[in-house]
Amino acid sequence: MNETDRNEIHDVVVVGGGAAGLSAALVLGRARLRTLVVDAGEPRNAPSSHMQGYLSRDGMAPAAFLARGREEIARYGVGLVRDRVTDVTGGEDFTVVLDAGGTVRARRLVVATGLRDELPQVPGVAERFGRDVLHCPFCHGWEVRDEPFGVLASSAMSVHQALMVSQWSKNVTFFLHRVAEEELSDQDLRRLAAAGVDVVPGEVAELVAEDDRLTGVRLADGSTHARSVLFVAPRPVPQTGLLERLGAELDETPFGAYPVVDPTGLTTVPGVWAAGNAIGFAEQVVHAASGGYRAASAIVGDLLMSRLDAAVNG
Repeated sequence: MNETDRNEIHDVVVVGGGAAGLSAALVLGRARLRTLVVDAGEPRNAPSSHMQGYLSRDGMAPAAFLARGREEIARYGVGLVRDRVTDVTGGEDFTVVLDAGGTVRARRLVVATGLRDELPQVPGVAERFGRDVLHCPFCHGWEVRDEPFGVLASSAMSVHQALMVSQWSKNVTFFLHRVAEEELSDQDLRRLAAAGVDVVPGEVAELVAEDDRLTGVRLADGSTHARSVLFVAPRPVPQTGLLERLGAELDETPFGAYPVVDPTGLTTVPGVWAAGNAIGFAEQVVHAASGGYRAASAIVGDLLMSRLDAAVNG
């Protein structure tokens, strides 16, 4: 980024260059707004070799998707800097502080900083995550259909995951791990039985792999259950630090605290929009891209009306 970019005020700075941020930047660039994307280069879906369920992009590698998006925003003069935003302050405009040094200014902000997945502390899970240790059947279920599934419980709520994945395989084992069977309701147990899901008590000690493929789940008692796929439920950690610094109101949910937003993604801080996994743990790539589009179109109208009102009130 050159000194002109640093010193001149941008119409919009987009923090985060994933699907939400790039989608917002594309719409903003096409609307002839001076836009800068600041991207730390840490997309949530980086461990995956493919993404699914995005019409016309089904099966595309996440890295290729983002590379295509960066090419597209460049056509419209949108700037991109690989850096991390460490702080942001408000006022008449926003001042964005970069980790590499210096600041940039913006009239409006889009925060698309996503979230971080905190994985269960079981040996083998982190190493295999995104390959044969998975979290979302809508993302990966078709590719592993009919294989022997395992589901690692992190709480009694994991029953829902065990039931959902039975849509893709009729060979499902639910490992209670550190969840006591007494924590499951009678309705939970009846549904698991109806779905044909085997419930296995006992703590999981490690995953077993051969030739770099998952082959089983080993319990603390030494027994091993043959499985080729394991579903887990990472704890989502929203990256909301910048929004908190700006004073955005957050809503506590069972999956973390996320900003309160209107249908366009506008937060409770005037001039600040949020999109993608920054507003919810279940936002898939297609949802994130849509959210970025909605935020950007709202910003275009907001800046236009602000400029016209200033001219009228002169």
